Amino acid sequence: LEGKTIKLQIWDTAGQERFRTITSSYYRGAHGIIIVYDVTDQDSFSNMHLWLEEIGRYASENVNKLIVGNKNDLTCKKVVDYTTAKEYADALEVPFLETSAKTATNVEQAFVTMAAEIKNRVGSGLPHSDSRQPHPRIQSAPLRQGRAGAGEGGDGGAGCC
Repeated sequence: LEGKTIKLQIWDTAGQERFRTITSSYYRGAHGIIIVYDVTDQDSFSNMHLWLEEIGRYASENVNKLIVGNKNDLTCKKVVDYTTAKEYADALEVPFLETSAKTATNVEQAFVTMAAEIKNRVGSGLPHSDSRQPHPRIQSAPLRQGRAGAGEGGDGGAGCC
């Protein structure tokens, strides 16, 4: 990023409830959090406020956030339009973009955006403050859960039009 090497440690819990108790400990040490919703699932978008509340409860005060709408390649299945999501993110003063993990559209840009936001905050002198009680540093391996039907060949029903 701007000629500097940035190390990112990524924790993907896929929004699964069973990881909720352990994810709260990861929020505390995070410098940035990317909230991803599915543009083809209104409930996924509607539930973002729950994740944002959890971030407010557990993450440091100045943690950087980024809202990402994924699956923008499925245009005919899209139920959350760009404008609605952008206005929501703007109201929260959180950067926003849409991605497609399938086509890799904007995936790298999401991480570059997050890294740049963190770099700008740190460079401006805003601390990574956490007014909560000190907590132990947890070192662990990323959580990887196999998904039923997920495999090399994709979902078999590629395309929606």
